[in-house]
Amino acid sequence: MTFRAKSSAPALPPPVVLFAWFLLVTAAAVSGQGAAQAQASTQKNGASGDSKPGLTIEPVELPSTYLQGAYQVRVYGTGNYVPTLRWKVVSGKLPPGIRFTPDGLLQGAAQQTGEFNFKIAVTDGNQPPQSVQREFVIKVASALAVAWKVPPHVSGNRIEGSIEISNATADDVDLTYDVKAIAENGRATEIGYQHFPLRRGTTGMTLPFGETLPYGGYQVNVSVEGEVASRHTIYREQLQAPAPLHVVVGP
Repeated sequence: MTFRAKSSAPALPPPVVLFAWFLLVTAAAVSGQGAAQAQASTQKNGASGDSKPGLTIEPVELPSTYLQGAYQVRVYGTGNYVPTLRWKVVSGKLPPGIRFTPDGLLQGAAQQTGEFNFKIAVTDGNQPPQSVQREFVIKVASALAVAWKVPPHVSGNRIEGSIEISNATADDVDLTYDVKAIAENGRATEIGYQHFPLRRGTTGMTLPFGETLPYGGYQVNVSVEGEVASRHTIYREQLQAPAPLHVVVGP
């Protein structure tokens, strides 16, 4: 009987088995790398994977308005937030006549000219809630802008000059323009007058004045009145010469 010695070394797997094993290990490594990248992306963008920014307030700027002009502008939220939004003014001052509602609406009619700065805050319905703030300014101009074009001055025995007028409103206005020279004894002499429709959007219209006057000192006053009958609204502006003028040459 013939005996064979038993080999202690294990039999090597065939090449095809080794190749299959290599493919399995490579696939597992690639899958693990992809999962790690996906997890990092989720942590960066939030649990939902939503890449939208957090709650923000729009618009960035608010439109200007004019005295007694109807104003209605809504601010709104954008980005990633949970409805419903709650709005409020947290500091500063709105133009008198304009109010801010809890649903984000600015509305009314300004009763005072100037620049009004204020800060608005909004809170969403998340738990815990998300809250942001934004600063705004509303500029309120005069409905009728009036300024000296040529300041009043004495020319011989005359006082004369001119003004510039602009209509900042959304309406045509029925304009009355009146200039008076007030003498030292209180007597008023009209040195300029016009009555005409001033179209909306008119900018820098020149209105002259001038008249021959007796010897003496005079204070020059300009009065401008614009009426919008359909809205029962009257706009008024005045100018006054900074100092009395003296006519020293007789007529």
